[in-house]
Amino acid sequence: MKCTTRWLAVLAASLAACTAMAQTYPTKPVKIVVGFAPGGGSDFIARVIAQQLTGRLGTQVLVENRPGAGSLIGAEFVIKSPADGYTLLLTPASYTVNPSVYKLSFDPLNDITPIVQLSRGPYVVAVNPSVPANTLQELVALAKREPGKLSYASSGTGAHVHVATEYFLYTAGINIVHVPYKGTGPALNDTIGGSVQLIFGSVATALQYVKSGRLRALAVTTPKRIAAAPDVPTVAESGYPSYEVTNWHGLVGPKGLPKDIVQRLNREVNEAVKSKEVEKVLSSDGLEPAGGSPEDLAGIMTAEVARWAQVVKRAGIKVE
Repeated sequence: MKCTTRWLAVLAASLAACTAMAQTYPTKPVKIVVGFAPGGGSDFIARVIAQQLTGRLGTQVLVENRPGAGSLIGAEFVIKSPADGYTLLLTPASYTVNPSVYKLSFDPLNDITPIVQLSRGPYVVAVNPSVPANTLQELVALAKREPGKLSYASSGTGAHVHVATEYFLYTAGINIVHVPYKGTGPALNDTIGGSVQLIFGSVATALQYVKSGRLRALAVTTPKRIAAAPDVPTVAESGYPSYEVTNWHGLVGPKGLPKDIVQRLNREVNEAVKSKEVEKVLSSDGLEPAGGSPEDLAGIMTAEVARWAQVVKRAGIKVE
């Protein structure tokens, strides 16, 4: 009886401590880790959200860049951090590709606590203007007539845009040669220059060149057309209804993050992304606010890990 009483006392004390921590959270600065260098899309999203949370949480929310190994260095750092809500991870869509192309030291789904999806947006399927194709159907027909003659650029082997493109090639039943680059900039430049013919580019990077006539947009990869380019059809509208790829970002913490802290962060981010200010800032980068529950983000991540595992295996994608 004494052992039982003592155990219950310890349990009650632990629960009280957790509740007190959640009620006072945060009492010091919060850090959002980004697994890429400053200046990219993930860094942009993290800073937008950090600025919003700084005001809403009443404490400074900082962005810390830990680039390297396809963002794995940043992910490992957060996963090994205390589950106290002070070290969070910005997860890009490529986070769900990494398990299929890298040997991980952690479980990408079970070693994290999903908090909320931050943003979503499409890729723009674009070609060099010299390509004799004004629609996605015409591009597919051209690739079928001349298999292996066309090439497409990506920001690197195993990148999200790489698997997104391979997924479309499989869906359409065509063969276009992959040319990987070290980053989006050189991949885009060589597509504009004509060294490669096709790219799946983000709205922020590609659309300006579409509007200037240096690229031709054939489709967007999301289920709906986008306000920034209302005349550009979706891939689904173009004859491939099963194809959909979204470029998204989420916020997660280490495994075991207290439920009350998860709920607080989820509530604050949901309120932030509903604001006109955030919507305007994100739209400038070709994105829209997301939000939703932790379970929504968990579902997305689980489905994406499974989907990209199939694509990587089918396409034989390997990171040396």
